[in-house]
Amino acid sequence: MQERAGAWRRVAAGAGLLGADGRSAPTVFAEMSDLASRTGAVNLGQGFPDEDGPALLLETAREAIAHGANQYPPGRGTLELRTAIADHQARFYGLHPDPEREVLVTAGATEAIAATLLAFVDGPDDEVVVFEPYYDSYAACAALSGARLVTVPLRFPDFQPDLDDLRAAVGDRTRIILVNDPHNPTGVVFSPEVRAELMRLAERHDALVVTDEVYEHLVFDASHVPLATLPGAWERTLSISSAGKTFSATGWKIGWVSGPAPLVDAVLAVKQFLTYVNGGPFQPAVAAGLGLPDDFFAGIAATMQAKARLLGRGLRDAGFAVSAPAGSYFTVADAAPLGAEDAAAFCRALPERAGVVAIPLTAFASPAHRRDYATLVRFAACKRTTVIEEAVTRLQRLR
Repeated sequence: MQERAGAWRRVAAGAGLLGADGRSAPTVFAEMSDLASRTGAVNLGQGFPDEDGPALLLETAREAIAHGANQYPPGRGTLELRTAIADHQARFYGLHPDPEREVLVTAGATEAIAATLLAFVDGPDDEVVVFEPYYDSYAACAALSGARLVTVPLRFPDFQPDLDDLRAAVGDRTRIILVNDPHNPTGVVFSPEVRAELMRLAERHDALVVTDEVYEHLVFDASHVPLATLPGAWERTLSISSAGKTFSATGWKIGWVSGPAPLVDAVLAVKQFLTYVNGGPFQPAVAAGLGLPDDFFAGIAATMQAKARLLGRGLRDAGFAVSAPAGSYFTVADAAPLGAEDAAAFCRALPERAGVVAIPLTAFASPAHRRDYATLVRFAACKRTTVIEEAVTRLQRLR
């Protein structure tokens, strides 16, 4: 059957998944998870936890299902959850969004990003600036919107962007600066100088700032600083986050957008024709989770940091050069000291060589820049400590 033309080609090409034969290939995440399943390898590839989150959330969701919260919730999300999100922003960051007009519940952060780009990109002359390597949905969503993706390189081992590179990327055609902080896949937390320059450039070029803050409670040795808290930033910033990473509930797909009412209304205009609504019984559960005491949020950051350190030590002992993350689920390591020249080939062979699955960083880079990340590999530390210990033991075979 003849392949049909359409926007899917643009999306697949944007995500680097359009093959030479014109067909869309599976993502590397699907490929590596399948490898883990077939070989019995420890899966440190895809970023999902292998433990459930707080019992309070699980019990609240069960109660909601049992008591009839199984139909469409309100289009903006339940007022209970929107109020909990607004209270969370006030409690942790001193931001005070109006839950009636300035908070929108979405099907995870991924839908929030897609709806935001579709809402504000107005044609092929518009540009979306991202830091590279980038979460793969950014390129796909930018391509779907019709925008041109402009990247700012992050370089191993510290992954802090060069401010001259940032200035070169942002211009009068920049419609959106999309910022993921803490950053996936590198684990970097951007410096105060980078944050300040981002907002200066956004104001100078009248760009919208869209932040992906799903790892906001997984910052090590510091507190998360949302860009919306910087002077003059609120009126041009949409802040996106979700429950998945904070509460180890990635399958629930409850996310949100907060910001000035006119910007949130524009996102809603698109979002309501994507999923419309989602996750009715999970919304009261996430609302309950956002009200958990401070020691819960401090605890998940400390636990993730301990796992990242355990993984980092094991990777160094196995012969990798390692970039120590400042937050998120992820640790990036350079396999060049082990003789690697191609991260994708290295990762495809790793299950047989060492019984571990990881993701090549080239999966998060545009084709033109993959050579800059040719030997870098991402490992996920969001697993049980015993699983990480087993993976570390297996990786010693590489020596």
